[in-house]
Amino acid sequence: MHRNYQIRIVFLLAICSVLIISCSPQQEETRQPPNIIYIMSDDHAYQAISAYGYGLNETPNIDRLANEGAIFTRACVTNSICAPSRAVMLTGKHSFVNGKVDNVQPFNWDQPNFPKLLQAAGYQTAMIGKIHLDGSPQGFDYSMVLRGQGNYYNPEFMVNGSGKWERIEGYCTDIITDSLLNWLQYKRDPDKPFCALYHQKAPHRNWKPAQEYLALYDDKTFDPPSNYFDDYKNRGTAAKEQEMKVDGHAQWGQDFKMIVDPNGDSTGFMNQLKRFNQEQMDDWLAAYTPKNEAMKAQKLSEKEVALWKFNRYIKDYLRCIQSVDDGVGELLDYLDESGLAENTIVVYTSDQGFYLGEHGWFDKRFMYEESFKTPLLVRYPKEIKPNTKVTKLVQNLDFAPTFLDYAGVGIPEEMQGESFRKLVSGETDEWRDAVYYTYYEYPSVHMVKRHYGVATERYKLMHFYYDIDEWEMYDLEKDPTEMHNIYDDPAYADVQKMMHEKLTELRKYYGDSEEMDQKYLKEYLDVMEQRRQAREARQ
Repeated sequence: MHRNYQIRIVFLLAICSVLIISCSPQQEETRQPPNIIYIMSDDHAYQAISAYGYGLNETPNIDRLANEGAIFTRACVTNSICAPSRAVMLTGKHSFVNGKVDNVQPFNWDQPNFPKLLQAAGYQTAMIGKIHLDGSPQGFDYSMVLRGQGNYYNPEFMVNGSGKWERIEGYCTDIITDSLLNWLQYKRDPDKPFCALYHQKAPHRNWKPAQEYLALYDDKTFDPPSNYFDDYKNRGTAAKEQEMKVDGHAQWGQDFKMIVDPNGDSTGFMNQLKRFNQEQMDDWLAAYTPKNEAMKAQKLSEKEVALWKFNRYIKDYLRCIQSVDDGVGELLDYLDESGLAENTIVVYTSDQGFYLGEHGWFDKRFMYEESFKTPLLVRYPKEIKPNTKVTKLVQNLDFAPTFLDYAGVGIPEEMQGESFRKLVSGETDEWRDAVYYTYYEYPSVHMVKRHYGVATERYKLMHFYYDIDEWEMYDLEKDPTEMHNIYDDPAYADVQKMMHEKLTELRKYYGDSEEMDQKYLKEYLDVMEQRRQAREARQ
């Protein structure tokens, strides 16, 4: 009996030793939830990421995510404007559901968001950079957020909702990157999985490059897009009445960096440079003054001036992106050197797309492709194969449920997006066949009219409302630059019927309606009237 007991003990010890050996550190790591780093820039057009193949600039560090992971070619947004896009990303709900339909209405931080759910599941969370949502961020163990839109030089940040804004000397893009790396290295709990939101201000208007890139592209002349001199024929009223033309609405001071315009008038731009320290000011003036004076000394035709404006705009825009790409490189190097790369999901995206001269425009807001689509690149070595390409209609609505899926956290029913985890890993190719879009902020800066619409892989239908009642429809296969409205074309009658059915279906599915349109219109106009009265009272 005693001998049998000894045999059983030896047998149990042998089993335990096998189990201990099998639970190697590497295998144990595979059972840990993945870390998540969500990089969001502001107004970064997919055309300005070299992995997308437009040839404008080189972004080797961002491209690494495509080469080592996946690139999405039809990622898009639900509402192409800064704050609402961020609210959708956090909540996984359309603007008309989470309440942040424009940059005017308040955002309710008390509602569920994915960082809160990750926190509850044991993640350590951080938000560093631009969030552009009023109130104290909720769902983060650490937050360091820019004041409003933020400034490129010597910006102010608030840490952990303290209520105090601290000015930090330096270049905004570099400060945000350094702060993220500092949190990753010294401030997080290394025993917990983490989720860090790394949000750059760049390349948001008005584009102020870092000192080391003030002369980048000085030796290059960029050709504008083929429709830069668009006359808006075959389009509706909205395209004709916008106020976002590079040659026409952009400003000599704010956008083109002239202290005195070609007519000899002060632009007021010097006021923006007052926040610079002496070294920054000296470098800036040394870089721009000779270029500005050379332009004014030439006798340029109207067309030549328009081309000069495009080049000044695109060069400053791309110079700002250069610093963003540098920061991505520093982050990826850190992940490699610290051994975190294998178990960390890295996402690069923008809050929406942006016009780089297409249709003659800058800015976003429209449902046309350049602002509707957004860059999206994702790397996760454990599940995503290198050089994966995803062509399905993914939206920023899908980020929250996707991150929760990766983390093994239940996705609340109120979230309206879908996890694209299995789509990007190649486990399935089943996905939605249409997406829904809304835009509300009108009348306002850039004067892009209110509209909503539906897009499939080939077609797009939009309804512009409030002060007009117009429909537009485009065949993206035959007309990828959306130059010909085919809504009333008899040859597309069946397509028009199908797209209206899709639109009705999605409006109902997501809970939108004409009543909701009117509700948010009234709220917006009421706020605008209150602001007008307040201005008059101060005068």
